[in-house]
Amino acid sequence: ELNPEITKRKYYTMADQSKYIWFNGEIIPWEDAKIHVMSHVLHYGSGVFEGIKCYSTDEGPAIFRLGDHVHRLIQSGEKYGIQIPYDQDVLTQACVDIVNANRFENCYIRPIAFYGYDTLGVHPKDCPVEVAIASFFWGAYLGDDGVENGVNITVSPWKKISLDAFPPSAKASGQYLNSMLAVQDARERGYDEALLLNQDGNIAEGSGQNIFIVKNGKVFTNGESASILMGVTRKSVIQLCRDLGFEIQIGDLTQEMFMDADEAFFTGTASEITPIASVDDSQFKDGKP
Repeated sequence: ELNPEITKRKYYTMADQSKYIWFNGEIIPWEDAKIHVMSHVLHYGSGVFEGIKCYSTDEGPAIFRLGDHVHRLIQSGEKYGIQIPYDQDVLTQACVDIVNANRFENCYIRPIAFYGYDTLGVHPKDCPVEVAIASFFWGAYLGDDGVENGVNITVSPWKKISLDAFPPSAKASGQYLNSMLAVQDARERGYDEALLLNQDGNIAEGSGQNIFIVKNGKVFTNGESASILMGVTRKSVIQLCRDLGFEIQIGDLTQEMFMDADEAFFTGTASEITPIASVDDSQFKDGKP
């Protein structure tokens, strides 16, 4: 757990609470996890990563859908030719080991694989693939108030990257510049989060979240053809809806459908399930989740 003395501060850093990091097969002190400034990834965004949550339970720490996340990390790497030099079993155990090394119960886990230092050409050639896994405390991504009362979002002027430009199902570092532009614009205009449209003008996703809407008791979300990341939390919510007897439809989400919805919410590892109170100042029902 996060040291109570640290939480009294207005700001705290990851290094305030995490002592170790898994780096290229070893657990090393946090401050020793360094790469060269001329590493390929710093210049071209040539990395893939995951976001994973660990929760405290009566039986000890439990990492949510760890196998799914590690599998997606490897698949993301394959889409970019990043051959991760560790198999799924090794990476899975490494995630467990770094949580235990830092003695966390509740935490966020960030594995990343990337092209390191060798050549500066766009083609990575002989650049080594390096892998790091960090664990640290990260509270509600969109704030405790957002989880409680819903977030206010805006349709972004930035479109989601196209299916034929990047593989959106890969969780790749460079692709998130698209998300960064969208959320910066949203925050500058006073909103909590951005809603990106795809190249067809339909709903894609948030800057780092999948999206669901509810209308007349039915649940709707979009699919891979909408240029979305196939989220692990999204997959879980779809299954939960089915288990609870809700009808769920997967297909295009038009702007008209979204604005006419009774409810809407984001899903994601960091965001978990966060209700949406309004979009461009138009509230859903009474603006409460």
